[in-house]
Amino acid sequence: MASHLHFGDDDFLNCRFAVSPLWETHDAVRTLRRPDRQGYHVPWLRRIRAAAAGLDLAPLWLLMPRRGHSPDWLGPPPIGPAATFEEEIAAVRAADPEAAREDTARSLACTPGAADSARGRAWLADPLGMVRELADALEAAWRVLVEPEWPRLRALLEADVAFHSRRLAEVGLGTLLPELDSRLSWDGRTLTLAGGVYERRLGGRGLVLMPSVFCWPDVITGFDPPWQPALVYPARGVGALWAEPGARTPEALVRLLGRNRAAVLAALDDPASTTALAHRLGLAASSVSSHLSVLRDSGLLTSRRYGHQVLYERTPLGMALASGG
Repeated sequence: MASHLHFGDDDFLNCRFAVSPLWETHDAVRTLRRPDRQGYHVPWLRRIRAAAAGLDLAPLWLLMPRRGHSPDWLGPPPIGPAATFEEEIAAVRAADPEAAREDTARSLACTPGAADSARGRAWLADPLGMVRELADALEAAWRVLVEPEWPRLRALLEADVAFHSRRLAEVGLGTLLPELDSRLSWDGRTLTLAGGVYERRLGGRGLVLMPSVFCWPDVITGFDPPWQPALVYPARGVGALWAEPGARTPEALVRLLGRNRAAVLAALDDPASTTALAHRLGLAASSVSSHLSVLRDSGLLTSRRYGHQVLYERTPLGMALASGG
């Protein structure tokens, strides 16, 4: 089985990268219920365990079948390359109730008995109340599960976008797409995802390419009109996302640069901003900024602007030092 996304001429002009806090919230909720997704996220699971126990996630889980349709209205593709959660949840709250009812009915049909359950019947009888209830549940999940960690998550996601945007400029879309995940292949007009179940003609709408922290190990395609089709793939560097500060800093590097400056250099496995590094390392942003300036002036880092942030990454010399080479 496989998914096939067929490109027309206009689709090549309408591909874009995006980061979605709403999507990460959906997949964080899924991760709590799916042990196969939890391997990289044990430190996060420990941190949120007590707070998550106070959430009622059953309504959201009911619309997250392991195989089948999840409502597009509840998790639409991001409205821009760097949309905030507040912008995205406002779009969910503004969903047309009748369209949401039809979309939800399709999802409930994927779970035996869901449409005839008390909750399913209530939703289908009162779609306006359903939209309000599910949007409230999503916002509560965001506040507890994702928002406290969002600076760290956003830094990883934006680093992925920066890396793959550069690869796009270097090698073009046809070479880039299979690089996003080993299950993807490209034949010049069609992107194939091994193990998928979709057949889609993009129809000039292009494709949203969206890295995700919590979707690992899955690659996900979807969204029917009027939404833009999307491809969600595991972000680069997710395996080191929750590493404790200093856990991967070589002792020789500490002796050479000092502990905090060495930690900053070692933390840059992927490009990151000053704010993200400060959050990750538990240091003051002013201190991290000073260390970054010294490391850059010493030829160990380079910097470039991505959107509203400046991202730092290691030079070949910085890579060699950080790895102990």
